[in-house]
Amino acid sequence: MKILILRPEPGAGETAARARELGLEPVVAPLFTVRPLAWTPPDPSGFDAVLLTSAHTARLAGGGMTPFLERPCYTVGERTAAAAREAGFTHVREGPADGAALLQIMAAEGMRSAFHPCGREHLTWHDADVAVTSIPVYAADAIDRLPEAAREAIAVDALVLLHSPRAASLFSALVGPSRSNIRIAAISRAAAEAAGEGWHSRDHAEAPRDQALLELAAKLCQDGRV
Repeated sequence: MKILILRPEPGAGETAARARELGLEPVVAPLFTVRPLAWTPPDPSGFDAVLLTSAHTARLAGGGMTPFLERPCYTVGERTAAAAREAGFTHVREGPADGAALLQIMAAEGMRSAFHPCGREHLTWHDADVAVTSIPVYAADAIDRLPEAAREAIAVDALVLLHSPRAASLFSALVGPSRSNIRIAAISRAAAEAAGEGWHSRDHAEAPRDQALLELAAKLCQDGRV
């Protein structure tokens, strides 16, 4: 069964590889191009820890992250943890795929201030016990029209995977109102809701992880819903 993957690279390629292991046929057509931004690192002495909510941060932040590599690094999910280790962080704490829950873990472990290098468009979380300073270090620039590969996949009823609320909102805008033949599977309830109404079907994964989304996609295909 064909599935349409819209997330940026290199995540799109990683998802495609996992999809093939599940017997799915991936079509990769990213909606965003990711690039580094110029940024000025804050004084590391002002922070107990680093909060990473995207693997792109670890890959694109550049040399400005070097002074922070010895700080405890708390990450959202396995993929971000792996990217943090590759970037040189020596004390990586892999947390759940939820920033608010990760902040609670940080607070319980005595962290009171966190540096959050992030994307230009990013979610913000608040915890009374942890002061978070967010600085954008990369941008994910949206495309202005649906890629040809995506249009072809939709035409043959491929299942569309949505990895974030922003991707869901952009895909919805690019597709327009003629969508009753399109089936989507989102990584979270928030992403599903951001896609809006009018789809042939709209499902979301039980946990906000890539593997959970792919398992949902495989199940939908096996059940004959795709």
